[in-house]
Amino acid sequence: MPTALPRYAITRTPAVARSLAAAAKRWPEDADRPSRLILRLLEAGEQALESDADRRRAARRAALDALADEFDGLYEPGYLEELRKDWPE
Repeated sequence: MPTALPRYAITRTPAVARSLAAAAKRWPEDADRPSRLILRLLEAGEQALESDADRRRAARRAALDALADEFDGLYEPGYLEELRKDWPE
């Protein structure tokens, strides 16, 4: 079908064949449509990457929160104001 969009050629290497076989098990209704399986694999890969990024972001946030909790109460309220009152303007 004609299109102005770029096309990509994929060679059926052993790795591609394994991926297609796994995709055919997951989506048997498309087992005889390799192009559709490739699209489904791309979509699933994108979702996995986004999920991993979300998980990593949450882990970083939790680590930062834990670190912040370690320093909670280190300085008494008003510490900075007290420190700055003797500074020249």
